[in-house]
Amino acid sequence: MKGKFWTRRRLLGWGILGSGAAVLGNTFFIEPFWLELVERKLPIRFLPESLKGKTLVQISDIHIGHLVSNNFLLNSFQRVSELNPDIVVYTGDFISHGEEAKKNMEALLPHLPRGRMGTAAILGNHDYGENWAEEKWADLVIALLQTRDIPVLRNTTIEIEGLQILGLDDVWAHKFRLKEGLASLDPNRASIVLSHNPDTVDLGDWSSYQGWILSGHTHGGQCKPPFLPPPLLPVTNRRYTAGHFELSGGRDLYINRALGYVMQVRFNVRPEITIFELCDAPS
Repeated sequence: MKGKFWTRRRLLGWGILGSGAAVLGNTFFIEPFWLELVERKLPIRFLPESLKGKTLVQISDIHIGHLVSNNFLLNSFQRVSELNPDIVVYTGDFISHGEEAKKNMEALLPHLPRGRMGTAAILGNHDYGENWAEEKWADLVIALLQTRDIPVLRNTTIEIEGLQILGLDDVWAHKFRLKEGLASLDPNRASIVLSHNPDTVDLGDWSSYQGWILSGHTHGGQCKPPFLPPPLLPVTNRRYTAGHFELSGGRDLYINRALGYVMQVRFNVRPEITIFELCDAPS
């Protein structure tokens, strides 16, 4: 009996060790590169007929630099380009600042997906360098994106085939100007808002806007225990993890889980690129 007992204990121990090793292997070496293309409807009031059924792709938090694999990013960009999206929007954190980020972004720049109808981008906190206060990094990102004909919106609006896209600048970099941005929108026409940090939906007076706000920043927490909220989130309102949230005043928030990372670790939170199908919503 004693020999059988120790054999069972040994098997149980090896089973536990094997399971732990599998979880660690997934967390550090598999899931950070296991991209999910999330498909959703995006109902927009006053949507022009010409845009119904068109695709809008959201890419967020790429974090080009010394941590995120260039090959992973290239493969991800290729998958988006193969979809031939109509509109592409980037919701901030293109780089993790530093000389390697600059070099890698220059190499990856020709492969950044663009929309057939148009493309727009905003900046995130990491695009402003150390302590989110180095304007030179933001200027670099903007200049590089301009060479790819990707406009960076800083509390301003552009129009793509009748869809107004307002891009708000980053709140942690103290560049967020909601009143100025909303003033550039016609509330009686189709519109969406890009705002890197989802906490901004609780800041200022949004009463003149009804519609979608697309964000990133949280990475979904990167690690999420089953049936529990992620333990680490870089937001004040910890409700804002990832996915769709209904807000007050006729607003809806969508938080993308991010393509890149600041640490190569993910558990139960796969990297995401979101593919929205534009559709009409009741006025």
